[in-house]
Amino acid sequence: MPRAVHPVPDPEPDETQTTPAFTLITGVSGAGRSEAAHSLEDLGYFVVDNLPPALLLKMAELASRPGGPARVAIVVDARGGVFFGELSKALEELDRERIEYRILYLDAADDDLVNRYEATRRRHPLAPADRVVEGIRKERLMMESLRGDADLIIDTSDLTPHELRERIREAFAESPPEHGLKVSVISFGFKYGAPRDADLALDVRFLPNPYWVEELRPLTGVDEQVRTYVQGQPQYRAFVERLEALLDVIVPGYVDEGKSYLTIAVGCTGGRHRSIVVAEELARYFRERGQPVAVEHRDVDRD
Repeated sequence: MPRAVHPVPDPEPDETQTTPAFTLITGVSGAGRSEAAHSLEDLGYFVVDNLPPALLLKMAELASRPGGPARVAIVVDARGGVFFGELSKALEELDRERIEYRILYLDAADDDLVNRYEATRRRHPLAPADRVVEGIRKERLMMESLRGDADLIIDTSDLTPHELRERIREAFAESPPEHGLKVSVISFGFKYGAPRDADLALDVRFLPNPYWVEELRPLTGVDEQVRTYVQGQPQYRAFVERLEALLDVIVPGYVDEGKSYLTIAVGCTGGRHRSIVVAEELARYFRERGQPVAVEHRDVDRD
């Protein structure tokens, strides 16, 4: 599905004209679209659930009128049946009318989706004869190109509803995307699995592990003793300098291409020491450059 992240610029833009912030909420069934929609509604978005894609432009025109909602979120998913095939055409129309939009994509592992459907005893919209697994397979094929065009992907496999609402709040409650790239840095332990929604994943297990230093084992990467140990390793500073040099190149490119969100995952063995130190270093890098950044130490409380 062709996707123009930025609308074609007007040669003589009207600075007095305001354009509603459009967000498309989509993703696989059971991944949390409804929870995301409710969260955006709580943040002041005008939310329309299961709108046929052919009506997207009409909705944009209504919202653009004086007194219309400033921020609009539209849920588009497989329930639209034959209408879903019209989504590509609808997005092209939004691009031609220079209406900016973002795509929020909710995803989850197949096993988690199956468990959720079994818990709720609901049918999958694409599942013949109530075979949930087959419905998930068909839906993933249908949604593949849309997932690739998403501005923000949230994998809800290991998230509680509260944690998902917090992720939505962090991504949407602050300044709009044109004010800068929003960055999320997540530390994690490889023994618990890597985040599936990361744009960049870093493996810092090459650094000596503080876990094998008895006095450091019960501490975490937020403690000064652990931070001093990790940052004092000969290879640490060279690694950070090269990592920051890489970010100096790719981050401006992401911004120029209209990417609104960047998720960086930093992993070590257990997610309690080295990954936290590096994640905090990355957060400092972005804060010094005035870019919003949220930090999550996913596995810090695990044994």
